[in-house]
Amino acid sequence: MEFQFDVDALLPERITVLDQYLRPPARRPGTTTPARVDLQQQIMTIVDELGKASAKAQHLPAPITSASRMQSNRHVIYVLKDTSARPAGKGAIVGFLKVGYKKLFVLDDREAHNEVEPLCILDFYIHESLQRHGHGRELFQYMLQKERVEPHQLAIDRPSQKLLKFLNKHYNLETTVPQVNNFVIFEGFFAHQHRPPVPSLRATRHSHGAALDPTPAAPARKLPPKRAEGDIKPYSSSDREFLKVAVEPPWPLNRAPRRATPPAHPPPRSSSLGNSPERGPLRPFVPEQELLRSLRLCPPHPTARLLLATDPGSSPAQRRRTSSLPRSEESRY
Repeated sequence: MEFQFDVDALLPERITVLDQYLRPPARRPGTTTPARVDLQQQIMTIVDELGKASAKAQHLPAPITSASRMQSNRHVIYVLKDTSARPAGKGAIVGFLKVGYKKLFVLDDREAHNEVEPLCILDFYIHESLQRHGHGRELFQYMLQKERVEPHQLAIDRPSQKLLKFLNKHYNLETTVPQVNNFVIFEGFFAHQHRPPVPSLRATRHSHGAALDPTPAAPARKLPPKRAEGDIKPYSSSDREFLKVAVEPPWPLNRAPRRATPPAHPPPRSSSLGNSPERGPLRPFVPEQELLRSLRLCPPHPTARLLLATDPGSSPAQRRRTSSLPRSEESRY
């Protein structure tokens, strides 16, 4: 690939490594040095033209390599220069190889997900007129030595059939591990990245605690055997005594004087304001004759005395006059 400017002077080495800054390499002594901005612009032109040629050869809708993409990503591009042909004394570009590290989620041979960050082949192009001359292998081998990686450790982004045949021919990479993304990895990719499965957190804590504490674990408690189910009784004799309900005569009949032993622990008093009068201990059922005799002998209730004392219509003189009248006159009232 030829350009209007002097490629041989711009790229003094046969293979030039360019990073995201696209700085021009150091020039050989004795050569004229034009403006620095013009040299960087020429390098950007080379990168753009190589990206367009690669996209055309792979039948891509748009280039995946350009100067703007290089400046926005931490990728590295290896540019191969033709030192034998000197059209018009300006040199030519044979091809390029772009690589970069990417964080990927890939599947291993057990279909387990693995998060890795391998070196990826992002774009690879050799001019059509210079293919099958060993230039591709020379460029690829230089990259492997520079990056210190093995071919099976690489991940290739959407490789073409030509690239797959190239890797199979020169590096015996044939068996691939199926993936769900656009990257292709080969057998042996996990040879240096595979790790044994991590035990669960509970198992780790258990083993760590067992190593720190040599005391043997306490034996498990044995539960008593379950009793055989027999005839289920509704309740015991004590429950029957507790469920008995004593019949109590209406109040105040149960207030008859009797000698009762005071309880050992008096019942707690209610904290409410409207307490009902306390009831005495329960008495057994009283026969009818004894009930009538109790009614005749029962003294008047304190409430009746209070009503008689506070009655405005009954003055002390009236009560004396009434009491002094004969029984016959008293009956008229």
